[in-house]
Amino acid sequence: MNSYDVAIIGSGPGGYVAAIRCAQLGMKTAIIEKYSTLGGTCLNVGCIPSKALLDSSHHYEDAIKHFEEHGIDIPGEIKVNLKQMIARKQSVVDQTTGGIDFLMKKNKIDVYTGVGSFKDATHITIKGEKSEEIEAKNTIIATGSKPSSLPFIKLDKERVITSTEALKLTEIPKHLIVIGGGVIGLELGQVYKRLGAEVTVVEYMDRIIPTMDSGLSKELNKVLKKQKFNINVSHKVKSVERKGDEVIVKADNKKGVEVEFKGDYCLVSVGRRPFTDGLNAEAAGVKLTDRGQIEVNDHLQTSVKNIYAIGDVVKGAMLAHKAEEEGVLVAETLAGQKPHIDYNLIPGVVYTWPEVASVGKTEEQLQEEKVEYKSGQFPMRALGRSRASMDLDGFVKILADKKTDEILGVHMIGARAADMIAEAVIAMEFRASAEDVARSSHAHPTFTEAIKEAALAATDDRALHV
Repeated sequence: MNSYDVAIIGSGPGGYVAAIRCAQLGMKTAIIEKYSTLGGTCLNVGCIPSKALLDSSHHYEDAIKHFEEHGIDIPGEIKVNLKQMIARKQSVVDQTTGGIDFLMKKNKIDVYTGVGSFKDATHITIKGEKSEEIEAKNTIIATGSKPSSLPFIKLDKERVITSTEALKLTEIPKHLIVIGGGVIGLELGQVYKRLGAEVTVVEYMDRIIPTMDSGLSKELNKVLKKQKFNINVSHKVKSVERKGDEVIVKADNKKGVEVEFKGDYCLVSVGRRPFTDGLNAEAAGVKLTDRGQIEVNDHLQTSVKNIYAIGDVVKGAMLAHKAEEEGVLVAETLAGQKPHIDYNLIPGVVYTWPEVASVGKTEEQLQEEKVEYKSGQFPMRALGRSRASMDLDGFVKILADKKTDEILGVHMIGARAADMIAEAVIAMEFRASAEDVARSSHAHPTFTEAIKEAALAATDDRALHV
């Protein structure tokens, strides 16, 4: 039986990053993955493939809507080759997962393929093509999450689908009904909207992207409606029925009146649930919460002192980069270091176009916490860079403490917001004031000038270009 200092169950961003950091710190490390490829949901059926399709569909939309204005004439009809688009997506996935294979070899991490199941707190059974057992002084659970559904919905994975199936459709839907107006539903909805589908979003809450600042929700709602999305908020879905190639969704609107939506595909994107199936956590004495999450303390240690858990399977936002930070934290804790994560500084991003990104407190949270704050906002359309690229929608908003001027939250919607949010994270990590950012030179012309201008607006309302 092989023995290890640490074994990681699950090879998503949290798991594989934890494995690399453990190996860097001199621990003999094993990683266990039930699928034939490493990388978990994010690399195989999540973040990476969805961004590949978002990019491909964005190119198509530019070609049919904007090339002529840019002075690019293409003779003949521009057509979508969905088969090639999906094939390119898969090649991106294959290259990325192959990169993880390389990193495991480089760091001398032993990879086991099969379902990792606790025999006890220090022994793990791996059931794959063959059954084997390993011993681990410490274990990190990184088994991630799976798409959630509603109890009355039967997911046939043909017409009533999750994000996994939406990434490999063989035809463009005529009418895609999306249940859930969060990140996954809006991103995949936009992919197929660009390719020619009618898209209807049905959201239970009173706004789309309901966990983000309400100003972002309002602006994204406006932009998506301009893109001809049908958006229905405050709608409680009560039945989803398939009849042949048609899917019928019934919901009660905010007045309690039943409404009906008919389409040829229905994407169920109502969130994700922690995945612990087959883990046999109870055999090791690991406790789960009533929400199915693994119970951990501030050091991500479970109820068993030598077993830790990270990522989607524990409390907090289900984000790949949050899982990575937690993987590093556990590895360094095991090495005797004292790392720390400020969860307030984990950014959130929606990869629609325009992109949406946020870090820190929202206005609603600050109001609820009775924190006195000031707000500075700057529209993207006032930038020369935005006009040059025809990306005029959106804004940057900076919230700062009324007394100290420390930045408390940054919320943006616009071109390249997903990349720009990093500036806000760094500023807040060093507890910068709005004045600090306002006095930092930003290259012209760039989209990031909107951050400087919003900081100027937050300090004595002195934005220069509005």
